[in-house]
Amino acid sequence: MADAKKSAESVSAVEQKITAAFKVFDYDSSNKVDVREIGTIIYSLGCCPTQADIHKFIAEVEEEHSGVVFLEKFLPAMTKVLLENKFPPIPKSTILQAFKVLDKDQKGYLKPEELKKLLMEEGEPFTQQEIEEMLAHTDREDNLIYYPKLINKLTSDLTQ
Repeated sequence: MADAKKSAESVSAVEQKITAAFKVFDYDSSNKVDVREIGTIIYSLGCCPTQADIHKFIAEVEEEHSGVVFLEKFLPAMTKVLLENKFPPIPKSTILQAFKVLDKDQKGYLKPEELKKLLMEEGEPFTQQEIEEMLAHTDREDNLIYYPKLINKLTSDLTQ
């Protein structure tokens, strides 16, 4: 019986977290958001889905292709995602290894324009907005991005 109560409390806490994240983008307090905000909301909850995952999730929660997602439909779907850990964060070691592949000379840093080019042209491309948001988190020394510091900062943001 105690486990059921604890489980209900954890579901309630997850739902509160999701609702709070959703409401940040509910500009007119109508319990709905523009479908284009869904990826950002999901990322803000510490999830790391692919663009394909986001599109599939949107198809599940969008109100009849209206470009709008209502909280009442988003909340149970996102609760399930979080409770099942569907889009877990990428481990630090994997991110570090990826940066080392990009850093051909193993200097421990990349130039901002070099990183921007790679993020837009390689693998699953980042949008200009995503790149600007990420670069805003960088501490630059001599206009260089020391990626071990960046990885620590970005991954600690996900766990808070």
